[in-house]
Amino acid sequence: MSELSYNVDKKLVLASGRAHPELAEEVARCLNTELLPMSAYDFANGEIYVRSGESVRGKEVFIIQAHPAPLNNWLMEQLIMVDSMKRASARRITVVAPFYPYARQDKKGRGREPISARLVADLYKTAGADRIMSVDLHTAQIQGFFDGPVDHLFAIPLLAGHIRKVVGDDAVTVVSPDTGRVRVAEQWAERLGGAPLAFVHKSRDLTVPNQAVSKTVVGQVAGRTCVLIDDMIDTGGTIAGAVRVLKDAGAKDVIIAATHAVFSDPAAERLANCGAREVVVTDTLPIPAAKRFPTLTVLSIAPLLARAIKEVFEDGSVTSLFDGNA
Repeated sequence: MSELSYNVDKKLVLASGRAHPELAEEVARCLNTELLPMSAYDFANGEIYVRSGESVRGKEVFIIQAHPAPLNNWLMEQLIMVDSMKRASARRITVVAPFYPYARQDKKGRGREPISARLVADLYKTAGADRIMSVDLHTAQIQGFFDGPVDHLFAIPLLAGHIRKVVGDDAVTVVSPDTGRVRVAEQWAERLGGAPLAFVHKSRDLTVPNQAVSKTVVGQVAGRTCVLIDDMIDTGGTIAGAVRVLKDAGAKDVIIAATHAVFSDPAAERLANCGAREVVVTDTLPIPAAKRFPTLTVLSIAPLLARAIKEVFEDGSVTSLFDGNA
């Protein structure tokens, strides 16, 4: 088959919203580039205005935005940025949302409930996004909500690498906070040298948000260092309750590892006093000084995002970043 080829001088542009400028600046440093100058401000009634300070015509634009509280403001800002780049004739627009908004609302648990994670995907598409990049989605099915490529990145190699250094030669058990994350726990166990698995049985009232009761642990934890894993920590009630259950079951130490530090009040206080030896998270969301505590370790996700952005821009393989397992 004959093909036509054109010499296309591709140019990468990295733009950032206002939610987490430190992360965007670090990603830019890893890529050896600078952030696109942006003008962004709020009108008195809350309307958001954004405008690029330079032309993006024909360029590949990556729009990075974190989504801490107030999440709706930052989501709207990112949508408006996508629209502005589309109308400015960007060649391709990739949404970089390390913490995917509304990820927990990915299915109907009861009648008349929305599937808000799907709605967010539709909003991105309608605004003009060609591609989405995110880290540790709450469930893998969210990838199917977007009608286009989705790069699902994993923080497990980063978190597990740190924990391997911390635990040393200790006997380790990987603990899932519920049965729903056992598959992820298996990936953790593989990274930690085939460690055994356990999970905490908990009950949840679907009519009450941010409330679950940890009841008992299933698995071998007595006398062992337990690595309690989750994708996000919001108010910290579930994870703190799981630490108590593990301690009551005879665990030697508990290390908490999670990708997204939402840390809604009173999460910082609960985690600081729950008895965990260390709480390890990434900086997909900004963590203000007031919500940091002595046992908290924050790992940078910027190198992973930068490598993925580079692979997408160069038409490489994002899967190769995870030993072919993505």
